[in-house]
Amino acid sequence: MTDDDARDGGANSVLGKARLILEAFELDDDSLTLTEIVARTGISKATVHRLNQELLEWGMLERIGLEYRLGMRAFELGSRVPRFRVLRDAVRPYMESLHHQTREAVHLAVRDGLEVLYLEKVAGAPQSARPSRIAGRLPLHSTATGKVLLAFGQPALVEEVMGGGPLQRVTPTTIVLPGVLLDQLRRVRADGYATEIEETTAGYGSVAVPIFGASGMLLASLSLTTPVVRSDVARHAALLRSVSQKVAAGHAIN
Repeated sequence: MTDDDARDGGANSVLGKARLILEAFELDDDSLTLTEIVARTGISKATVHRLNQELLEWGMLERIGLEYRLGMRAFELGSRVPRFRVLRDAVRPYMESLHHQTREAVHLAVRDGLEVLYLEKVAGAPQSARPSRIAGRLPLHSTATGKVLLAFGQPALVEEVMGGGPLQRVTPTTIVLPGVLLDQLRRVRADGYATEIEETTAGYGSVAVPIFGASGMLLASLSLTTPVVRSDVARHAALLRSVSQKVAAGHAIN
């Protein structure tokens, strides 16, 4: 790879172009046309068409009429990431139990860069949870799960979030003042759980706790998300803390 390739994230290589094509699909995209992929990637139409054919043969893409969508092979490869699979499998039974007790949406999340990445979700009817998806991402500072990861993570992570420019305002009530966020994180460390009210989605709030491995390493965060009118912070925090303790004591993940 040349220096130019490195500066462009490898986009001048075949692998780099294939990566751009796959990453052109955003969370809410069911499918994209060839023209849309070309516009999003900046790659020539002929090259996108050629690479799409190879990705179709590999199973990374599927074709429906004139549109493309991510294929089952992409899902299979993502599911093989060992640390995520082990974590998800270990926590999933507790998530199902929490959902059975509360009838609310339960999320398992990890940090990826300066964002929360949702690994698993257990929810009932669509109206029981705010719009969210497995593999969805949100800024760390705007979510209860993210605030837990910030509060119990390395101090350098907080500095990176604060030093990355103005904090993104996801909703009108998202905390974007650094001083206020720092005060919140101190409270999270003292209380052992984090909350957010309508900072991500209007009408919804969350309570989250950290998930530690048997060695005490911070692995993830677990949350209950409810309509604000059904919020019960004390009860939900107690239920979540109980799960966190059971996961750490189970020695299933480290």
